[in-house]
Amino acid sequence: MVLLHVKRGDESQFLLQTPGSTKLEEITVRVARVYNARLKVQRICSEMEELAEHGIFLPPNMQGLTDDQIEELKLRDEWGEKCVPSGGSVFKKDDIGRRNGQAPNEKMKQILKKTIEEAKAIISKKQVEAGVCVTIEMVEAALDQLRGAVMIVYPMGLPPYDPIRKEFENKEDLSGTQAGLNVIRESEAQLWWVAKELRRTKTLSDYVGKNEKTKIIVKIQQVPSSSPRRGGQDSALELYTEAL
Repeated sequence: MVLLHVKRGDESQFLLQTPGSTKLEEITVRVARVYNARLKVQRICSEMEELAEHGIFLPPNMQGLTDDQIEELKLRDEWGEKCVPSGGSVFKKDDIGRRNGQAPNEKMKQILKKTIEEAKAIISKKQVEAGVCVTIEMVEAALDQLRGAVMIVYPMGLPPYDPIRKEFENKEDLSGTQAGLNVIRESEAQLWWVAKELRRTKTLSDYVGKNEKTKIIVKIQQVPSSSPRRGGQDSALELYTEAL
């Protein structure tokens, strides 16, 4: 099995194993899919940390408003009345004004936090140091764990506009955000090795040889989609590989 050490810039991301005989079409999609799935776990964990501290998302028309403004406009958080955490809530005001302040009690909060830490460990960059390869199945398992924890704490579910629910339903809108810029379209992903394009129609061994113990560094780079599809200025994910 050829070992791919995936990086973005100089930062390690994850390890991935594949037979040298594998088509580069499959490898490219696998690398992009794992990379994107790890980003999804990171986004969900970030929002779940806020959920544990300040409760569910406020309706869009109430976010950022003061209590007086909400009262003056006669706005009502109907979902907040439905989506009550198990065991009741503890008020903890969200100073940013994004969440309703009805946080889960300490027991439920710890369920969320423990699951968050477990999910983060699965996708952690420390897995590279430990020599642990990350598969899409492992990342999907982390997503299932996060989903399960939310269901335990919020059996009635989350509001349809809550970013955590949107992520679980794959309805997230990342347009205009840094998070959106980090996502790489599988169809636009490309692999490069020492300034050479690794064509999807070929196999990995066509470029790195038939030694199944080969280790290569794979660097991920996102470039503007409007760039010409050539050399180091491709309009997609670029993976540069170097022999260790």
